[in-house]
Amino acid sequence: MSRVRNPCIAPESSLAGESAHGKECWKIETEDTAVAADDFTPEELAQAIEASLKDFKDGDLVEGVVVKVDRDEVLLDIGYKSEGVIPSKELSIRHDVDPSEVVKVGDHVEALVLQTEDKEGRLILSKKRAQYERAWSRIEKIMHEGGTIKGPVIEVVKGGLILDVGLRGFLPASLVELRRVRDLHPYVGQELEARIIELDRNRNNVVLSRRAFLEESQSEGRKAFLESLKKGERRQGTVSSIVNFGVFVDLGGGVDGLVHVSELSWKHVEHPSEVVSVGQEVVVEVLDVDLERERVSLSLKATQEDPWREFERKNQTGEIISGTVTKLVPFGAFVRVGEGVEGLVHISELANEHVESPENVVHVGQEVRVKVVDVDVPRRRISLSIKRVGDEVPAAPEPEIEAEIDEVDEGAGEDVAVADLEPEEAAAVEDALEREDEATDEVLEAVIEPTPEAPEEAAVHPEPGAAAEAETDEDVSLESILEDLRRREGRE
Repeated sequence: MSRVRNPCIAPESSLAGESAHGKECWKIETEDTAVAADDFTPEELAQAIEASLKDFKDGDLVEGVVVKVDRDEVLLDIGYKSEGVIPSKELSIRHDVDPSEVVKVGDHVEALVLQTEDKEGRLILSKKRAQYERAWSRIEKIMHEGGTIKGPVIEVVKGGLILDVGLRGFLPASLVELRRVRDLHPYVGQELEARIIELDRNRNNVVLSRRAFLEESQSEGRKAFLESLKKGERRQGTVSSIVNFGVFVDLGGGVDGLVHVSELSWKHVEHPSEVVSVGQEVVVEVLDVDLERERVSLSLKATQEDPWREFERKNQTGEIISGTVTKLVPFGAFVRVGEGVEGLVHISELANEHVESPENVVHVGQEVRVKVVDVDVPRRRISLSIKRVGDEVPAAPEPEIEAEIDEVDEGAGEDVAVADLEPEEAAAVEDALEREDEATDEVLEAVIEPTPEAPEEAAVHPEPGAAAEAETDEDVSLESILEDLRRREGRE
């Protein structure tokens, strides 16, 4: 039963009195008949009106018409003795919205009764709670059937997006795409389709995954692409995201591979951003493909030459090279001798004298000259020495050919084997040696034949006076020597 005003009666008439235009009539409508108010006594009329008013309790869903929109609230006529009030925060699941953007006067709205009477006697309603009630039933059904749900992105929050799916559905950033997306703001306003992966009505919590939906959509093509990948082959890709433990590379076909931080470079890497950047094109080598888990392991450093092999190729054992001291330890000093290559100078190889501590000889950052003692590439070890650098003797310059005359030293005669001479020659030599006068040199020059020079030296270094001697007799007889000796003795 409900009550309506008789359209033939002026609206300014009161319920009990008569207007200047005539008597006001009320018509009470029931399911079967409409009875004029004149047919009731005042007591019966009051009872009929009271019976026509709806009775509500907290949690009920009601429908009404928007009669007023203010900045802070909306008034809704639901056929109660007074209009229901919907506070602005209860209008929408979106935060800080203008009520005029949500509803307008004349709209039919469904609301949930929050409080039948507040301290001011008002009926408090909630439009968004009514949406929750309707949405929960629908979302639970979709999840049970394994379906997907669509909704516009209404907000970017810490860690993901909020979708309007009748209530606030949370889409984590890691599940927005097949690979992690750094900037989520471009998604605001877009309608996304996702799967429901978690539902908790008590906590009013709904977690979505768009990646699950995309993976299912691309599962066939993804599987074929994974099967086409072979270990050891090189592929070109694009760096899609950077995390602390490595880099994800988009290989195409909906497949992202991981380059672990240890596979980014031959040298030590503190953070992957030191080596690559998002959007950079790279060539990587496939290390492993896990078809069951759909994971691909990649390597960037495998496409580069091993610096240890390069060092071994360019430097030989015993070679002296330059390096920089990078670290000091109790047993020696590490020296960087190439990009990503360090060798050890043992404490016993730092100096010729005893060294108590490496700090007494070198310091970090110092440029030093070291000698390569040993290179062990498989074990990634290089033995170096500083003290052996000082032991190196500079190479002597090549001798120059000089014109010199062979001279017999003053005591050279003592080295002559007298027994090899003829008896007369030997006697003359011994006599000259015993006297040790100025004739000794002349005797020796006459008796001992000079050592013949090499042909080259003889050609380049002709003896002085050779031209004059060529004009005299080539040989001096023994008789002339003895005669000369007698003549000298006679003078004495």
